[in-house]
Amino acid sequence: MTDVKIRLFVDHPLGAGQSLVLDKAQAHYLFGVMRQQIGAHLAVFNGKDGEWLAEVTEAGKRGGSLRCVDLRGPQVNPPDLWLLFAPIKKARTDFIVEKAAEMGAARIVPVQTDFTNAERIRQDRLQAHALEAAEQCGGTFVPEVSDLTKLSALLASWPEGRKLMFCDEGIAGQADAQALLKAVGAGPWAVLIGPEGGFSAAERARLHAAAFAQPVSLGPRILRADTAAVAALTVWQQALGDWT
Repeated sequence: MTDVKIRLFVDHPLGAGQSLVLDKAQAHYLFGVMRQQIGAHLAVFNGKDGEWLAEVTEAGKRGGSLRCVDLRGPQVNPPDLWLLFAPIKKARTDFIVEKAAEMGAARIVPVQTDFTNAERIRQDRLQAHALEAAEQCGGTFVPEVSDLTKLSALLASWPEGRKLMFCDEGIAGQADAQALLKAVGAGPWAVLIGPEGGFSAAERARLHAAAFAQPVSLGPRILRADTAAVAALTVWQQALGDWT
């Protein structure tokens, strides 16, 4: 298999002999930043058709084109897992999105809780971070990053059959989270991480009363929101995901 150092997401069907037209940003990255030339090889994926070896057929400052050569690997989709989190400071929110994409979240949903400081997000910027993370980690799937949604509205219209791993800082150090998850069983899930100020009393009461929610502890210490997101995804993946 041809060794490649560059992976690129393309919004285009992939198949043997398929020609791919690059946009200005992609051309700048490949030919201006990475100094690739005609005949160079790279890996491309679109989130649906696996990973393909592609060859540069045209190279210019404002555009270019590739040609699909061989299938390098099949499409591998993550488990049906959502990550729900309250946005925090910009750099740490970016970190959460990047790590969620790397760790196998299928959908990333920023939520506004009673104690969330952010009232808006740049959904397009966060989606770009998820795409870049998929390019760098070798994945063939790019999770959707939703726009900011009120937690109360999301819970009110919670999809039937989807279970919720509610990471509750109020029960820190209690019970084995992986054992609890395994007891509930596999299927569509979501992980919920709270804001820096924690969940309000009303939110905690509502979540504990919800039949679809499973409160869990992430250990004996209260974690920062970005740390909690990584810890929670690790716990879920090891219990019910594709790491086992």
